[in-house]
Amino acid sequence: MQNPVPVIVLAQLFGTSLWFSANSAADDLIRSWGITPADIGTLTNAVQFGFILGTLGFAISGLADRFPASRIFAMCALFGAVCNAAFAGLADGMASAVPLRFAVGLCLAGVYPLGMKLVVSWVPERAGTALAQLVGMLTLGTALPHGIRLAGGAWPWQATIMVSSGLALLAAMMIFRLGDGPHLKRRHGTPPLRLGRVVYAFSVREFRASALGYFGHQWELYAFWTLTPALIIVSGLALPGSGSLSGLAFAIIAIGALGCLIGGWCSLRVGSARVAATALALSAICCALFPLLVDAPGWVKLLLLILWGATVVADSPHFSAMSAKACTPEIVGSALAFQNSIGFAITMLSIHLGTAWIGQWGAAIAWLLLPGPIVGLIGLYPLWRKGH
Repeated sequence: MQNPVPVIVLAQLFGTSLWFSANSAADDLIRSWGITPADIGTLTNAVQFGFILGTLGFAISGLADRFPASRIFAMCALFGAVCNAAFAGLADGMASAVPLRFAVGLCLAGVYPLGMKLVVSWVPERAGTALAQLVGMLTLGTALPHGIRLAGGAWPWQATIMVSSGLALLAAMMIFRLGDGPHLKRRHGTPPLRLGRVVYAFSVREFRASALGYFGHQWELYAFWTLTPALIIVSGLALPGSGSLSGLAFAIIAIGALGCLIGGWCSLRVGSARVAATALALSAICCALFPLLVDAPGWVKLLLLILWGATVVADSPHFSAMSAKACTPEIVGSALAFQNSIGFAITMLSIHLGTAWIGQWGAAIAWLLLPGPIVGLIGLYPLWRKGH
């Protein structure tokens, strides 16, 4: 194929729409199941936990190196779509919903990380640029269920989730038909997860700086995405369950895709570390200002949320690039898998606390997220000071 990147990028968008599909129905679930915002956090964390275990499973087993990446992507997107549809059609409370969301998370471990592997197999010379595009598509995929909810109008919440399943099925077919590229060789043995060498990687100052920056970034990012509808409501910009709430949530999250693309362009000129540091600083400012502007005009609060949405994820592609650059080639895969697993474990804590405390804290919940970008900036200092 002359240019497979658009196919991979579009499939990534469709496949990752499964991630926050249940969050788009949060208001309906709270009403119909009699649950709380903290329970929505539990559903989100079930996906996160499944993704962590799936990522570690691929790293330990070496499946992604032993079998075609396109087949793994397609199978995981297919099963993810089935589990997501089962959530819409069969779940009637937390007891049945949590295992299904966990299964979706397991499947996403074969969708999101495998997208980059497919790009490398087709156009390795464009891997850096494509990484920013793929993270941008993850961001759009996160926002997409809110957009579907807006477009669906009076649809029942199950319909929005079924559309996400349909898109994931389409992603599976697109990648199955595309296949693997010619530039990636499969291994026949099982490469072990080199935990000892991974621990050694943390003794390398450049890797440690990038990892600490990533951990701070993760504390903020997924909690912000989870809390976006609540932040809109406490700002007085929309009412619960309204079309304007879905529309604003879609816009605020989706603008992050543009932030990723702009960050990728800037990194070619000033380096990944300075782009990541700038994004962390801007999102920290948004965290700090949001509770202070609760009585400001609506357009001021909306602009702040849009800026926050654009900057909170703009640094994301650069942490993997910086960490990979700091590692020796033979442990890159293990080190990144371990770094990602710790990062997503951190998201579970911030999501849990954010959704549990939003009712009491209101707009001040933004300050719960503030330590993330601050710690990230401090940890990343050795790299952005040198302009890596």
